Order: sequence, then structure tokens, then C-alpha cells
Amino acid sequence: MKSIKQLSSSHLVVAVLLSASLAFSSCKKDEHIPPNITFKTTAGYTSADATVAQGDAILFGIDVQKTEDELSTFDVSVSFDGGSASSIQTEAISGTEQDGFDRDVNVTTRNQAGTEKYTFTVTDRDGNITQKSITLTVQ
Repeated sequence: MKSIKQLSSSHLVVAVLLSASLAFSSCKKDEHIPPNITFKTTAGYTSADATVAQGDAILFGIDVQKTEDELSTFDVSVSFDGGSASSIQTEAISGTEQDGFDRDVNVTTRNQAGTEKYTFTVTDRDGNITQKSITLTVQ
């Protein structure tokens, strides 16, 4: 009988240690990988910093893909001559677009020389944020 109790106790100790090690190994920190934004680079799209004329019509093409969590918001903001940014387009993402979407964003540059920085921001359900910017130098 004594050997059965010892065997049972040692099995209990092994089970507790195994459970504890599984609990600690499964508690690794979430990496929080933010969404992915890329610019369309085909003809007609502006996909990098550029020098443009006053009053030019500019077309940005944005492709967005989720990495780990569904996408929740998309925002486009502009900053003139290094000033504070103002949102020019904001939308909540829903349905099938929560996995990925693309947008064409049309803007017209001001009729004065300076810089215009356009920032494209995507947020996912967990609050992970990705931003990409393009600066236009208007002459």
C-alpha cells in the first residue's frame, strides 16, 4: 500500500509540474502586429514624395491588409507647411473589408507654394496603428 501512495504522489507532482509548464509556455506575449499599408505604384498614382504644380489633381492608391486583427478605421489627414494635421477623410471599416481593402484618394493641391503632407492611417480592432505618409512639394 505504501508504494501505491508514493507512486500516486509522484504522479501528482509530475502532473502539477506539467500543468504549470504548459500554463507558462502558453502565456507568451501577443506581438501586436499592426496592419499593412502599401501604395499602388501603377501609372497615374502618386506613391512617393514628389514635386508638383499648384492646383494639380493627385491620385493616391492605398492597399490595406490585416495582419492579425480585423481592420476598424481608415483616415486620411493633411498637414500644410509643417503645421498640424487635419483629417480630410475618415471611415469605419466593416464587413468583408475588415480583412483588407483598397482606396483611391483624390486630392487637389493648393494654389500656393509650400508642402502638403498626406498621412494615411489604419487602425485594427486591437488598436494597432499603421501610418504611411507622402509629402508633396508644391511649386
